[in-house]
Amino acid sequence: MGGIALKGGRASDAGMTGMVRIAAVAVLALAGAAVWLRVQALGDTGAARLAPAPVAAVAEAPAATASPAPPATAAAAPDAPGEVAARRRLAMPAAGRSEALRQAFERDPDLHALSRVLAPAAQAGDPEALWTLSRIHDYCAGFAASPAGYARDSALLDGLGVPGATAMSRSRGRVAQRCQGFAATDAITVSSILRQRQAAAEAGHLAAEASLLAMGAPLEDSPAYRRDLARRVRDSGDPDAISALSSGMGVAASGDRAYDGLVAGTQFAELAWRIAGCRAGLDCGPDSALMTTYCADGGICSQDPAQDFESFVYDAAVPRQGAEVVGRMVDALLQGGSERTER
Repeated sequence: MGGIALKGGRASDAGMTGMVRIAAVAVLALAGAAVWLRVQALGDTGAARLAPAPVAAVAEAPAATASPAPPATAAAAPDAPGEVAARRRLAMPAAGRSEALRQAFERDPDLHALSRVLAPAAQAGDPEALWTLSRIHDYCAGFAASPAGYARDSALLDGLGVPGATAMSRSRGRVAQRCQGFAATDAITVSSILRQRQAAAEAGHLAAEASLLAMGAPLEDSPAYRRDLARRVRDSGDPDAISALSSGMGVAASGDRAYDGLVAGTQFAELAWRIAGCRAGLDCGPDSALMTTYCADGGICSQDPAQDFESFVYDAAVPRQGAEVVGRMVDALLQGGSERTER
């Protein structure tokens, strides 16, 4: 669910829709007098991610020197917080491991410790470990690029005292707390995340395969493959895969005949896929990775801190006359049918 904007305006499984980007612009314009965010290029794929930048008001102050953290692949201390539980999840039978690791990604307070446990299995080619590690890196990339700069910008946002900036600072605080231990030395890039997901997809991980299409780097770039993948994801009932494909089924799919008759090609379609993932079992609550990333990375924040993603969409992103359209699309996806989208 972090939000990586990629070539052709596509985004990863945590990307922003074109409609809700308008909300981000409004929030950032309000906060822009004191804080600005820059688009930081990551890797060589033409990708970009919203990341903290130095603020003029504190540019002359000496920057705090963060202690370098070991890379995610380094051996962890035996008593590192969260590692015993993480190893237990990784050792579970395949049937329950996917759900256990999904919950670990959503709820574990120390994602750096979790990543250190996952790293050996990921290096050995375990698809679930690769997928979860890629999600952790996506979620933590903005913080890892400059923990000190991230903290300074969050503090300035918090000091503005306006609702949008305060909510954004709160979400950024959640990211900073869970990503402690990551640093620039971890060299998290879009290219490295892509490599992780490509390895997972080639090993048969459906959500990783779906995310590659959404990121503009599918395993195979043919109309037949794209249509087959959309159908496989729709019929799988896999919440990770359904959500991961969502941004690839929005405006990025407009005009693509491969998706004729499917829920695809509009901003509403992207939201429908995302909501379908939530209803299939993805954590989309107020503190979920999905809601946190929308707010922390894009300034798309609910004014109600208790609001989940689906409620937020119908409250703030979909006009009243569009709610029925989105509802029909979600029902079609969950029932395994098709729905020609409004264009």
